[in-house]
Amino acid sequence: MITAIRTIDTRFPLGPGAGSDAIHRDPIYSYAVTELQDDSGLTGTGLAFTLGAGNDLVCQAADFLAQSLQGRDIEDLMADFGNWQRSVSNEQQFRWLGPHKGVVQLALASVTNACWDLWAKKRGLPLWKLLLEMSPKELVATLDLSYLEDVLTQDQAIGILHAATPTRIGREGILKTGYPGYDTSIGWFNYSDEQVKENVQKSVQNGFTAMKLKVGDVDMNKDLRRAAIVREGAGDTATIMVDCNQQWSMPRALEFGERAKGLNLYWIEEPTHPDDILGHATLAKAYGRTLVAAGEHVPNRIIFKNYFQAGAMGVCQVDAVRVAGVSEFLAISLMARSYGIPVVPHVGDMGQIHQHLVLYNHIGMGHEALMLEQIPHLQGKFKHPCMVEGGVYRIPEEAGMTSDLI
Repeated sequence: MITAIRTIDTRFPLGPGAGSDAIHRDPIYSYAVTELQDDSGLTGTGLAFTLGAGNDLVCQAADFLAQSLQGRDIEDLMADFGNWQRSVSNEQQFRWLGPHKGVVQLALASVTNACWDLWAKKRGLPLWKLLLEMSPKELVATLDLSYLEDVLTQDQAIGILHAATPTRIGREGILKTGYPGYDTSIGWFNYSDEQVKENVQKSVQNGFTAMKLKVGDVDMNKDLRRAAIVREGAGDTATIMVDCNQQWSMPRALEFGERAKGLNLYWIEEPTHPDDILGHATLAKAYGRTLVAAGEHVPNRIIFKNYFQAGAMGVCQVDAVRVAGVSEFLAISLMARSYGIPVVPHVGDMGQIHQHLVLYNHIGMGHEALMLEQIPHLQGKFKHPCMVEGGVYRIPEEAGMTSDLI
């Protein structure tokens, strides 16, 4: 039984230039933390990610949403969690502040993730293993699929999971080899060209074969020059991505795609405003073999549905600390699977939770094991930091979803 609820406003200033992009020049990596303690002494820890200001507002909203959990048994709650989440997300007064976006959605992410963490700890399993041990029907019962019925019903979701079950054994090798990572920290926006060059060399030495550069400068020539530095340092066979963080107008996004064709980029991330779904569809056609990656700032499953329907997203970057937590992440992953779109999450959690989710996506749903973003700046802040060795995520074995902060 859940006996105590606490929210914590946790903020971590970064080093010079770290975490910077074309929009967010001086971020403070922060978590709105929800803790749920039960009568056995276990504590479930849930995270939502912000960049500092407003983190306290998310904590206040999470505290409000979590009150309905007081006295609930975690097993009973999770057996029908989709209905609980639907009810809480539609709380009449808070819904007006969204709906299903902004501060209230981040708050629901924090609370939802605390529930999943407590449940996995109660079962004594890492999150990825808990998910794999659930039947398709049990897993779908944890999801709110409302507003998705035109593309994904409960029966269809169960069918996707059933269809992937017979071939699971062929994908379980990932538990021995580990999950491939990609290095985002080589090229933060405020880093000098020389620092980018040095970071690329270190990344290659550390075993990474994929890396990402921040772009979106007023001078596009600077972006192209820095992208060429990364390509040259990483080599012709490396997987190189760039991330604009929503800075460009449509004409600028089209111009960059045209001028960058010789760089063989795997994706261009958040090339324009995240609400411009039709704009992303236009860019997806214009970029050709280079994919449009988006999702970091897409707040809910309904907008993801529209991206999929419009052919506006080549790589789905859904983030479990921005949408309504693990449950909505899984609903979006199921939709992406039905549309044949790969999921490569944004890791606002710095990879702690998503290292579990990508394992389940691959083994349990049949998604391709492409890669997972690696950002090391907060590794020392977690009790069980994710381990990346030789450019590969090692498999977490601790009970829960490794979201406990020191």
